[in-house]
Amino acid sequence: MFFKIAPDSVIGRSCATQGYPRSRWIPIVMLVWTVWIFATPALYGQHGWLWPTLGSFGIFLALYWHAYFGPKRHVIWCTLGIAALAFALTPINVGGGECYLIYACAFMAFTGGNLREAIERMLLLALLYALESLLLGLPLAFAASAVLVSMAVGLMNIFFRRNQQQDAELRLSHDEVRRLAAAAERERIGRDLHDLLGHTLSLVAVKSELAGRLLERDPVGAGREIAEVERVAREALSQVRSAVTGIRAAGLAAELASARLLLEAAAVSFEYRPPAEALPEQAETTLALVLREAVTNIQRHARATRAEVSVEHERDRVVLRVCDNGRGGIGAHGNGLAGMRERIEGLGGSLVIRSERGCGTELTIALPLPPVQPLRLSKPLRSATPVTAAGALKHA
Repeated sequence: MFFKIAPDSVIGRSCATQGYPRSRWIPIVMLVWTVWIFATPALYGQHGWLWPTLGSFGIFLALYWHAYFGPKRHVIWCTLGIAALAFALTPINVGGGECYLIYACAFMAFTGGNLREAIERMLLLALLYALESLLLGLPLAFAASAVLVSMAVGLMNIFFRRNQQQDAELRLSHDEVRRLAAAAERERIGRDLHDLLGHTLSLVAVKSELAGRLLERDPVGAGREIAEVERVAREALSQVRSAVTGIRAAGLAAELASARLLLEAAAVSFEYRPPAEALPEQAETTLALVLREAVTNIQRHARATRAEVSVEHERDRVVLRVCDNGRGGIGAHGNGLAGMRERIEGLGGSLVIRSERGCGTELTIALPLPPVQPLRLSKPLRSATPVTAAGALKHA
């Protein structure tokens, strides 16, 4: 239980935004500043500070650990406990007291209430410590530096907490957008299938009923109706298959929007130029799937700060370019590129990779487009005789 991370704890919220492997080292790294608790009195030759400092340090570690990993409602009590250690240790160990004060102000940023209340508590704590320092006869510069350093560290954590809140709001908005998009897509699919099958099934039912009535009186007519039912059913099956293919197809515009959402959430600036003309369904689906794989690689592996995507028509082909300014050096078959290449080459296209180490990565995907068939008329147009208004009235 002592090592269990509460979901609403300081470290638990950091894990939600940054991931546990990255956040679990934060409490250990932040303990590096506790060296001043022991270094300051040793350097200035104070006496009688060691055992009280060691005792207070054990209490501090317990409060420090629980403030990071315990429930949010316990942070305020752990913070006040660390502040009490600061006030109690200052007459014996000035450096240790100031160090405890800095940690108390740092944790005060994560106490309950809004950010303004946290800043007010932090300022009150620093001013009370400054007052104690002056009553102990410590120099005014020491009291001022204690207040300034404590407030600076606390405000840094205030901004960190604000970023956590904004990240949480951003994730909620992303989830809401995805939920609304899924609901709209379900409604569209239901509406399309209703429009597609409603009339067809009604027609099948009517013709089947008619064929049943004609079966004894007019077997030939009943056979014609059954054949018509078969034709209508086959057409309906073909339309349903086309509709399902369209539903399963990944749209390039939707994939570009999703890529922007993913990369900008990872602090990667993203620019893109969508195609100026409509693409064939198969080419668009392939480019969308390739783009999804490339953007995922940028977000996971590239360590880039900027990415760019362009889709251009070049004569009889379409070219997709995906560039980033990351670390580069990717292999020709790494990070899903082998499957990407197979998908492209299966359609007669090509994939070119430029990825020098330290110079970013550029993927160029080219897919051939089917030739546009000219419009042919089965019969030549005959020269039309001009019809005047008078002629029209005459024929009328």
